[in-house]
Amino acid sequence: MHRRLQSTLTLHQAVGESPTLARLTQRVHESNQRLKAIEALIPITLRPAVKAGPVDDENWCLLVSGNAAAAKIRQLVPLMQDSLRRQGWKVATIRLKILFAKRQ
Repeated sequence: MHRRLQSTLTLHQAVGESPTLARLTQRVHESNQRLKAIEALIPITLRPAVKAGPVDDENWCLLVSGNAAAAKIRQLVPLMQDSLRRQGWKVATIRLKILFAKRQ
């Protein structure tokens, strides 16, 4: 007996057919847009250490590689919140999550 292979979906099709995936995609896009909106506030040398993280309605998380970078970014959080609010984003908190490199 031969089974018929189901046709595969593209990512775009899968997102279109799944409300959960569509919402997740929207949140990822929103998080990236927030990072772009405050990028000018981050010193150029620290920009590679900062990535957009999870976002929900009024809370956002920045992923920062290392303690030293996080300490510098932590000082900028109030300025970032004010900037995002002026640009129309609802931001109650910005949390920092420190990412550590895996040792080999």
